[in-house]
Amino acid sequence: MKNLITKAVAFTVLVITIISCSCAKQGAKEEVVDLDLPANPFITHLYGADPSAHVWADGRLYVYPSHDNDPPRGCDLMDGYHVFSTDDMVNWTDHGEFLHSRDVEWGRPEGGFMWAPDCAYRNGKYYFYFPHPSGTDWNNTWKVGIAVSDNPTNDFKVLGYLEGLGDAFSMIDPCVFIDDDGTPYFYYGGGGRCIGVKLKDNMTEIDGEVKAMTGLRDYHEGPWVFKNNGLYYFMYADNHQEPGVGGRNQLRYAVSNNPMGPWETKGIILGPTDCDTSHGSVVKYKGQWYLFYHDCSISHHGCLRSLCVDKLYFNEDGSIQTIKYPRK
Repeated sequence: MKNLITKAVAFTVLVITIISCSCAKQGAKEEVVDLDLPANPFITHLYGADPSAHVWADGRLYVYPSHDNDPPRGCDLMDGYHVFSTDDMVNWTDHGEFLHSRDVEWGRPEGGFMWAPDCAYRNGKYYFYFPHPSGTDWNNTWKVGIAVSDNPTNDFKVLGYLEGLGDAFSMIDPCVFIDDDGTPYFYYGGGGRCIGVKLKDNMTEIDGEVKAMTGLRDYHEGPWVFKNNGLYYFMYADNHQEPGVGGRNQLRYAVSNNPMGPWETKGIILGPTDCDTSHGSVVKYKGQWYLFYHDCSISHHGCLRSLCVDKLYFNEDGSIQTIKYPRK
């Protein structure tokens, strides 16, 4: 009898322990590492814009921006992608140029026009998506190129471009979002329209028909899709034509229960900076959300932009607090 009682007590303790561990796991909150931020802009040795930020499996945060060449002539001379990374948000490594228009066999003969890119990790490889025209008539010959590498910073080889996206007008600003179930989605668009479509598992072909993203108030360009607490967020640059602001873009956001919309516009993440354009990305790193964007506070020239970052905060209802620019 004594042995039976002892075994019963031990079993009860085991059950309680399992339940307690399970409850603790379900109720545990993700640890937030409150890292210091560098002064903005955080990259000062060259000009860059349209930062696409990602956290890869090595635990580092990587930023893939476009590159503004100095002296500028406009956005036509943008060329030569760099990638930057950090593990503490303060100290950044420039891994150098990893892709140039001269590497694109099907590209515009005159080069340039390497605009806002994005990068995704899938099947053990890094896929880099970049908009680039295929002809001298750049505005009507846009394509979204794809380069692939086994590592996130170099050795990217151009595979070709995404086919089936529709007409080439404003085929710019690619964004790739991979959902929790592993489904990859692709978005692009400028000039007031945005298109979304699923990608196949190979990340080089679309899966189904393209679809216009609806419900976006005053959409201009620069889509960025991310997810928080089961809700999909769509950030973009608007036209911001209200009097007194000079038409400088600001970053708005919309939400949806589906990564393909329809979307419901909610509010403003970042008001106008000192630059006419605005384009950014949102990423979670070590439990803290961040907004990456650009301004022109170093050059005071709209075609010589610089990379900036600020912490991003959500309210309990899922709305996003507007970031104050410039950060004090």
